[in-house]
Amino acid sequence: MTVDVLVVGASAGGLAVAEGLRRHGFTGTITLLDGEREPPYDRPPLSKQVLDGRWPPERARLRTRAELEALGAELRLGAEAAALDVPGHRVTLRDGTVLGYRRLVLATGLHARRLPGRTPVAGAHTLRTLGDSVRLRAGLLAARRVVVVGAGVLGCEIAATARGLGREVTVVEPAARPLPGLLGPALGAELAALHAEHGVRLLTSTPAAGLTGEAGRVTGVRTASGVVLPADAVVVAVGGRPATDWLADSGLTLDDGVVCDDRCRAAPDVYAVGDVARFGAGPGTRGVRLENRTNATEQGLYVAAELLGAAPGPYRPVPYVWTDQFGTRIQVHGTVPADATVRIAEGSVRERRFVAHAEAGGRLVGVVGWNSPGRLRTARALLTAATAAPAPSPTTTASPTTTTTTTSTTTLTGDP
Repeated sequence: MTVDVLVVGASAGGLAVAEGLRRHGFTGTITLLDGEREPPYDRPPLSKQVLDGRWPPERARLRTRAELEALGAELRLGAEAAALDVPGHRVTLRDGTVLGYRRLVLATGLHARRLPGRTPVAGAHTLRTLGDSVRLRAGLLAARRVVVVGAGVLGCEIAATARGLGREVTVVEPAARPLPGLLGPALGAELAALHAEHGVRLLTSTPAAGLTGEAGRVTGVRTASGVVLPADAVVVAVGGRPATDWLADSGLTLDDGVVCDDRCRAAPDVYAVGDVARFGAGPGTRGVRLENRTNATEQGLYVAAELLGAAPGPYRPVPYVWTDQFGTRIQVHGTVPADATVRIAEGSVRERRFVAHAEAGGRLVGVVGWNSPGRLRTARALLTAATAAPAPSPTTTASPTTTTTTTSTTTLTGDP
């Protein structure tokens, strides 16, 4: 059997490819494969609405049964890819089935990383799938003390959800601030303060060495200094690794993801989208891999257009990430490097409603909205402008809890 477009991975990125093809008028055959048995679902609600019980698990599904049927694509669930033959245009499944393709799109996403060493079975969790979220919710409801390892977006959202359920929550993070790669030190300090105000014990500059357990059940987290943090439930949220093990003998270039050119092409007739894709690689550059929901969809739609010769140019997205914690929505367009100057452009840090600009080398590189979605409407345009005007000189230097005014610019630092 040979299909026109074979998509391995039926989450947001893979589904966007299929939908993008149909929107462009493609009438050929499309097959979507996924190792999970769940219909395509969204991942952001797994650490929030599904985890805290506001949504039943099925509400996280991306499309209804009728919408999937109207797509006119074959959806094969529980079909795990095991090997890829690029010259032969064939994918072999775990059950031995061989599928031929004319074009292939890899959208396999990530596997959750774990701490080194043996993991006690009961009470130790990661969160990547819908099933993980359901199991973690049951674990949180049965626990009194929860330790979250990792203060990235996922770890912070889980901590906020667990605290909202009334649990005692401790977060351990090796960096000096939460969300170190997303917010930078100054805004990271603001997030740390938000968690502290809601009763989360946040232990930064504290690497986790492993889990402790007894009789096959987790009892705590051991830090690098030897301190054991008691826990009834532990969530390891230390990032993910691209799901590329099955591609080891494919001949594709793998480097913390599937390496692609600036049109998301990994090899003749092979493309990659979403968390697994390292795109824009070329002489002197490894390219970029983005782990966020927005990129998965945008990249899937781009590849659909590229497959039909309708893409306007190379894929050059403006990164966009959002997170909801303790009723606070934080949105980040672009990047906030650790050495960036962060200035409050609008609003007030003290009131926790502001827009911050991150500047590096005299240019705008990131915009952060804190409970200010309406004020971010021009953020993407600012970041994609051909030239970004240098920022004005600050008139006030402040700690992260200092209020700005509407007539001056406040520079944030990461120092308390």
